[in-house]
Amino acid sequence: MRRFERKRTIFANKDALRESYQPDRIQERDEEIDAYMDALQPVIDGWEPNNIFLYGNTGVGKTAVTEYLLERLREDARGYDDIDLSVLTLNCKPLSSSYQVAVELVNELRPDGGEISTTGYPQQTVFNKLYEEIDAVGGTVLLVLDEIDSIGEKDELLYELPRARSKGDLENAKVGIIGISNDFKFRDQLDPRVQDTLCERELQFPPYNAQELSNILSSRAEIALREDVYDDAVVRLCAALAAKDRGSARQALDLLLLAGEQAQNNGDDFLEERHVEQAQHELERERVEEGIRQLTQHGHLALLSVVSLARAGRTPERSRNIYDRYLDVCDAMGIDSLAQRSVHNHLSDLRMLGILTARENRSGSRGNFYSYELDVPLESARRALEDELGIEDGLERTTQAALGDHGE
Repeated sequence: MRRFERKRTIFANKDALRESYQPDRIQERDEEIDAYMDALQPVIDGWEPNNIFLYGNTGVGKTAVTEYLLERLREDARGYDDIDLSVLTLNCKPLSSSYQVAVELVNELRPDGGEISTTGYPQQTVFNKLYEEIDAVGGTVLLVLDEIDSIGEKDELLYELPRARSKGDLENAKVGIIGISNDFKFRDQLDPRVQDTLCERELQFPPYNAQELSNILSSRAEIALREDVYDDAVVRLCAALAAKDRGSARQALDLLLLAGEQAQNNGDDFLEERHVEQAQHELERERVEEGIRQLTQHGHLALLSVVSLARAGRTPERSRNIYDRYLDVCDAMGIDSLAQRSVHNHLSDLRMLGILTARENRSGSRGNFYSYELDVPLESARRALEDELGIEDGLERTTQAALGDHGE
């Protein structure tokens, strides 16, 4: 007797809803694709490539469009004898400086066994090794740096690399950088000289609206789901929920995938809106837990301060008052507090993770300030903090005891 048997009640091709799936065409991004193709055209014309900077929220098609167009660019480039195109893609998420990015690129270009150490070299030495490896490849070399904002302020490579050919560091290769960022403010944080170079061609990917997401989901659902197990109402609900949140196609696809799994695991043979609602709660919980796992101790305490204010009905609350609550939390727990600027950075990180939302308040003579509130259900944040902080008697009792607010 088999312990595992195939289930065919809901899905026809489940993989069509996963991130790794490559559709035959990218939907609802025609304008962005046209602008992107125009930015890539110098490669086919045989000139030095443009440096291209893409930005937009997670799940709005930046990476998918990049992979789609670069694959077709490679195919078309093969039809020209005078074009030798190479593409190297690096996700910068685990990296935090130009030095680390340069080391990773060198090691990607070198054969197995020829890698260099991640420490111990002067930065310029690593840059020179990178130039040598790129020149050895020759031709046109496109470097795709996904999540490029992870390198922070240490952006020297983004200034040096595009100028390497004019400085004589590259003789046989023409290099172009494609930077992809989820952080709208990253461009403004770059050195002005880097802005001029990296953002030579700049493309913004706006969030999808509900109709666009519905069109994307409909085409995927036709492949992923059996035709007799769902109707358009389920697709429209997934699209509406994702559009209301972040306008992310990835989120909409995840909702439909998890809703199908909910129905299948329940033994239901038809996918209904209640399954989507169950999926939304599950995804929300997972998002909060994943975001909180990425926080430092003081990131947890900053979030705990907002959660305690939200419990008291005092959000949105300005950052200065959140900092006062944070000081109370640290004092009650016997933890040395950070400066207000550092706590503000933690609040910004929570916003980037989608756990908080921020609103800029313009108050004239009193100056501008930000107000923050939870962008996830209070209960989800509360439970995740309890698990992460190891609070066994409940977050509510702990904060009441620590702050003496007793529910305020």
